[in-house]
Amino acid sequence: MAAFSHRMAFPHGSSSPCTSRDISISQSRDSSSSGIPQFIVQIVNTCTMPRCSPSGIHLHCGWFASARVVNPRSFKRLSYDDCLVNGGEALKSSQVVRFTYSNSFMYPLAFKYAKFC
Repeated sequence: MAAFSHRMAFPHGSSSPCTSRDISISQSRDSSSSGIPQFIVQIVNTCTMPRCSPSGIHLHCGWFASARVVNPRSFKRLSYDDCLVNGGEALKSSQVVRFTYSNSFMYPLAFKYAKFC
């Protein structure tokens, strides 16, 4: 089972209550699938500030594509290397966006930018 995890901890003492470090991105191969490989992605807001939910979260995603339809409200490629998470809506504290995609390889996904409080 191949896995990629991008996890950054909350920087205590930071001037901003929530930062890009609070967006956790992880993905792993779904070993139970047959045929085209499937990958499970989880994007989580780990910030504990209740009134500071990042919105307009964009990820680096290359030419992301999937043989399996991904709900565009969860994850949508807007253009090359620009994918939008959660339809641009705020991702509340501990909220998880989870989706599965199918491709012959795992796309590297990394935080690009978001609007923070």
